[in-house]
Amino acid sequence: MQSINIYTDKIKSLREKLGKDLIIMGHHYQHDDVIKHVDFAGDSLQLSQMMDSIEAKHIVFCGVHFMAESACLLAKEGQSVYLPDPSASCLMAEMTPADLLDIVIEKIKASGKNIVPLAYVNTSLAVKAVVGKHGGAVCTSSNAKSMLEWAYTQGDSVLFLPDRNLGNNMANLIDIPEEKRHTLNVKSKGEALDFDKIQNSTLLFWPGCCPIHEYFTQEHIEQMRKTYPDAQIYLHPECPQELVKLCDGAGSTSYLIKVAEKAKEGSTVIIGTEVNLVDRLTKNLHGKVTVLPLFRAECPDMAKVTEALLYKNLEDIDKGIAHAVQIDKSLIENGKKSLTRMLAHCAKASQ
Repeated sequence: MQSINIYTDKIKSLREKLGKDLIIMGHHYQHDDVIKHVDFAGDSLQLSQMMDSIEAKHIVFCGVHFMAESACLLAKEGQSVYLPDPSASCLMAEMTPADLLDIVIEKIKASGKNIVPLAYVNTSLAVKAVVGKHGGAVCTSSNAKSMLEWAYTQGDSVLFLPDRNLGNNMANLIDIPEEKRHTLNVKSKGEALDFDKIQNSTLLFWPGCCPIHEYFTQEHIEQMRKTYPDAQIYLHPECPQELVKLCDGAGSTSYLIKVAEKAKEGSTVIIGTEVNLVDRLTKNLHGKVTVLPLFRAECPDMAKVTEALLYKNLEDIDKGIAHAVQIDKSLIENGKKSLTRMLAHCAKASQ
């Protein structure tokens, strides 16, 4: 506990010294030791939307690499984005190599299919650039349904990537039949694509997923129903559709927070998502609502950002030796297109 207090006090001191030149942002899946220091916490959509109003010179992003890349894309001239642990990646994002995605899209288009790519924000900047180049956009779990509907206004078919689970759950919401969905076989640089199934489908999936949300099983749900028969169970839509259908609702991290906060006092809510968020809800609700994890699933990459590393990052910024996140300038134009198409659609939809 003593070391934690030392870092806490040192971070507070550096924040005061850096003043308005510093903003710290953090994703909901970060540990409380980190979240307690952030100026803004949110899900991927909220954090992206916040970037436009930030004027600070230094933006420290407590999350994973693709989130910091998106912050770089949306940052203003003169702003620098930092990631306390540059090795904090995303297993799902790594499932979509940008060069392979480009090859697959080109092959599908060459077959005569008018396809629009829709990339979950959990993708690299290189993937977002490929998507932007091909007329597509990014989505988050908060707006995936709306963005999928948008994509169908741009083309006859959609390639949803990389999370087939989120794609299937959104398809269920807009009544796309199972027989019109197809998960691509992207092996051998696209040589294994089944063009008969591609031509007969309107929604194609990249074969990716979030390993953290695939930890959850039907047995977990059945056990919780048995142990807490009056409880409500809610999942993140990165969970398999078979599990979502067994629960009382599914939605983004912001949705899950609202569900717990609005639950009837004395009730029990069980949530299937990254456990740091569930633990924080338990703490913040002070026993008014019992919030339990469906299973204690923790993202190892989110856990890489620690209070000690946050302090070191701030110390380096103060000394002028911090290494800002660098992005490939050749990817900026198309990468930004995919992000701004999402933000523009969300802004229009909210009017």
